[in-house]
Amino acid sequence: MAEEAAARDGTPVRSRLLGENLVVFRDSQGRLGVLGEHCLHRGASLAFGRNEECGLRCLYHGWKFDVEGVVVDMPSETPGAAARLGKKTKSYPVREGGGFLWIWMGPRGEMREFEAPAWAPTRETRISIVKMHAACNWAQVLEGSIDSAHSSSLHSTNMPSAEVDGAKATGSAWLRPSVDKAPRLQFEPTSYGFRYAAIRKPIRNPETDQYIRTTLFIAPFTVLIPPNDRYNLAQMLIPIDDVNTMFYWVAWHPDPKKGIPQEEWRRFCAASVGVDLDENYRKKRNLENRYLQDREAMARGDWTGIQGIPTQDMAMWESMGPITDRSRDSPGASDLAVAQFRRMMLAAAKKFQEGAPAIGTAEPRIPHVKLASFEGIVPKTTDWRTLGAAQEEPVS
Repeated sequence: MAEEAAARDGTPVRSRLLGENLVVFRDSQGRLGVLGEHCLHRGASLAFGRNEECGLRCLYHGWKFDVEGVVVDMPSETPGAAARLGKKTKSYPVREGGGFLWIWMGPRGEMREFEAPAWAPTRETRISIVKMHAACNWAQVLEGSIDSAHSSSLHSTNMPSAEVDGAKATGSAWLRPSVDKAPRLQFEPTSYGFRYAAIRKPIRNPETDQYIRTTLFIAPFTVLIPPNDRYNLAQMLIPIDDVNTMFYWVAWHPDPKKGIPQEEWRRFCAASVGVDLDENYRKKRNLENRYLQDREAMARGDWTGIQGIPTQDMAMWESMGPITDRSRDSPGASDLAVAQFRRMMLAAAKKFQEGAPAIGTAEPRIPHVKLASFEGIVPKTTDWRTLGAAQEEPVS
């Protein structure tokens, strides 16, 4: 998150993406740099380095790197060695937007112009972010994010049914206008990934109306999940390596009168650093301590006995194991989107190996700020594909 690289003392931040250890820092002029964590010289970690004028200096022998990874000083060598040898360590281009630092890890010659994420339609949009580590494979996490059916059971205490006209956010719960736990799923592939609808019977007027929640998968790692009356919601699932994922949950709204303050959002999700998470965003409620599940609370009516919607999800994802064997699954009709995700990603990986563009990068591209999920009660005659759809999205 951008806030992590904003330390006044210039402390570098460790990060790990796609199995690579990185260090992120702002130099004395406010420029962002993302370098390989280990010093080009002898491999010491630059996370301990001195953030000096226009560069990061390794403690071991004093080699100094600018934000582009160029070695600008080598005090352990003869004078002028840095300029003469022209050494450079691994570095990645980085941009800031929507509360995050974005790193381009592909070929530099193919780098596209930076595009704001779906939750940053304007610079003034209030954005609140929850960050949590998940100890399992990325696909297990993403499949949970695109699975609309589980919310009726797993999160039923936090998302109780009520006679309301749409999802209503209170300080402790999201009220939903349906008791239907078996949604009908309808799916549509798109240029950016896919969108699908979970269609349920509403409590009010079930003969004429339907309750629709649409979810968008923006390949390869973003999910727009159904909003409520107070804020929109997105999840971003970033693979750290094969068996670790960083989970981000973003709440935002372009209307300055709506949205949710950052600390309130973290308290609602039971994801406050120092209370629920350690300084590395790892959960204090985890698999080793059974997520501090409260069986007495379950006896009183709490469905899971686990505090916080994200931790409830992670209890399910992580309990599957670091990488679960999907050949043992017994999928049902409510798993349509998950099944389509697996087919789509396997096909995309094979096509990419054959030289095709990565999924979600082919033209024409719809700006992500124009994409939106939907939640609401509508007449049964309504075509769900038109709900929240951008003008650029074709409706077949």
